[in-house]
Amino acid sequence: MLQLREKEIISLLKSLSNFDFVVIGGYAVNAYTLPRFSVDCDIVLKKRNDRIEKILKDQGYKLTGSEKNTVYGGEFLRFEKTLENNFKVSMDILIKEVLDRQTNVVFKADWIFKNSSLRLLKGKTITEESRLRIIDLNALVVMKFISCRNTDIRDVFMLMPKANKEWVRKEVSARCDFMERFSKIKNKIVSEKFKDDLQGVYGYIDENVFEKHKKAILDILC
Repeated sequence: MLQLREKEIISLLKSLSNFDFVVIGGYAVNAYTLPRFSVDCDIVLKKRNDRIEKILKDQGYKLTGSEKNTVYGGEFLRFEKTLENNFKVSMDILIKEVLDRQTNVVFKADWIFKNSSLRLLKGKTITEESRLRIIDLNALVVMKFISCRNTDIRDVFMLMPKANKEWVRKEVSARCDFMERFSKIKNKIVSEKFKDDLQGVYGYIDENVFEKHKKAILDILC
């Protein structure tokens, strides 16, 4: 069923590829590191687009009112589709800006578009790929560093070795208390069970690789 959901999402994104949007969230992570499974697909628009909504509806998606249960806030549309055996898939459309519900930090769509580029999107359980506009790695790290949920911390851990640490530190500090966010991440990644939690999402990770990624995060203060 996970494969079915991924196939549906990537197929849908392909059908929208002529429109101007940026992929963020879990599916964006898959463009930069070992692919992981993501429940929802999140895209950002500069303004609402009726044609995108029509394509979603034509493909069996329904507009729902469940955005209060999502990570992001702001002007927001959630579309859901029921697949086999009552298995649901969702597309979250964030318009003009992205509000992080954990911190109330706002990321403007202009910033997200500025810090994005065309990249290859891959799934975890399927071989199908699609070239789409995806948020850049550094900006993705900033958003996840600030949100700091458990899933975000795992993603930051996997992404940080490739990140521009000085840029990330500057962008995070401009929006919130950097040391408070860093301390939360540090406490998580040095805990005894963190590696097991990480491998439960990403699969087996060699000890040397794990230590390299941990050092990349701890060195962000240097």
